[in-house]
Amino acid sequence: MHETREVLITNDAIVIGILMVILAVIFKTASTDTPFWKKFYTYVPMVLVCYFLPSVLNTLDIYDGEASNMYFVSSRYLLPTTLVLLTLSIDLKEVAKLGKKAVIMFLAGTVGIVVGGPIAILIMSAISPDVVGGAGPEAVWRGMATIAGSWIGGSANQTAMLEVFGASPTLFSKMIAVDVIVANVWMAFLLYGAGRSAKIDKFFNADASAIEDVKNRIEKFRLSVAKIPSLTDTMIILGIGFGATSFSHVVANFIAPLIKESMPALEKFSLTSTFFWLVVVATTIGLALSFTKARNLEGAGASRLGTAMLYVLIASVGMRMDISAVLDNPGIFVVGLIWMTIHVSILLLVAKLIRAPFFFTAVGSQANVGGAASAPIVAAAFNPALAPVGVLLAVLGYALGTYGAWLCGILMQTVSQ
Repeated sequence: MHETREVLITNDAIVIGILMVILAVIFKTASTDTPFWKKFYTYVPMVLVCYFLPSVLNTLDIYDGEASNMYFVSSRYLLPTTLVLLTLSIDLKEVAKLGKKAVIMFLAGTVGIVVGGPIAILIMSAISPDVVGGAGPEAVWRGMATIAGSWIGGSANQTAMLEVFGASPTLFSKMIAVDVIVANVWMAFLLYGAGRSAKIDKFFNADASAIEDVKNRIEKFRLSVAKIPSLTDTMIILGIGFGATSFSHVVANFIAPLIKESMPALEKFSLTSTFFWLVVVATTIGLALSFTKARNLEGAGASRLGTAMLYVLIASVGMRMDISAVLDNPGIFVVGLIWMTIHVSILLLVAKLIRAPFFFTAVGSQANVGGAASAPIVAAAFNPALAPVGVLLAVLGYALGTYGAWLCGILMQTVSQ
């Protein structure tokens, strides 16, 4: 049970205002051409700042993140809506047109993360068992499940895994640091490789001629749905998002108690968790809508609205963080590096076997590990017009993130016992 702290602000109406101002300042400074800020955000990921600043205020007793209802509201209302709006725009046919090698490399990256987590735990268990130990909410595998959510999908999937597997806020703080630092070290290697892609493709005997065709198709698709959104468009998007969230709550509140009563043994797989069913149903609705005309709402800003909600969620998660906990267990970073090494090894092995262009290797990896925020950056490092390829694969990651991370979490739980 959470102890009540003496804090300066206890009114959530004031707290949400503070968080929104923080996000506004971060986005404004991140988009400016001022040399200082350009350099700052080159080395410090924006998403880390969105987590970090709210946590500083929590650490300084400006507000009590644990006592606030901000996280509950964000995770139960905004998160499912975010998942619907981010997966609603997936054009699976268009993803297929990217070529099977692009999809194979993306899925290879996903497999690398799913199996890499439990293997990393097994390796570290042999070297230093204490690093990957813990019990209850402090069990390290629970925290690593949140990294799996982030590395397969994104922050929305990460928060979903936090809620499903129940990692403590202290453990989650450490995992955010591992997530961001390890992921960005790998992204730096990818950006370096982008400048030498011709040499790498020669090593892999890869044919990169299909990339130009992909570029032309994606540009045509984006132009075909782009429009200036009207108020009606925005209200329809919000209606679909929150309506799907409402339906997801109805289904989750029915299924979870039913399973708990009739098949209690399934609790170890989180199948009795209302929240688990909430995010699974919401993701599934988003996928189903992607096969309808609702997918074209992407042109009116469906993913933009979803992403805005996502950052409110990120800030509300950050306000529960204890930033002093990051250095408590540096061995966790070693586990993260082992995990990433397994992911990279599987990617390179598959790339060599199918002779995939390095572009697909890099974007396939970053679409998993970095998500929609950074996959376009890596894609654009090859050619600015290819940035949408990163977006499409990353959005596919949002769809797989809930399922893949849950499977990874269950596997890590199994090897930790």
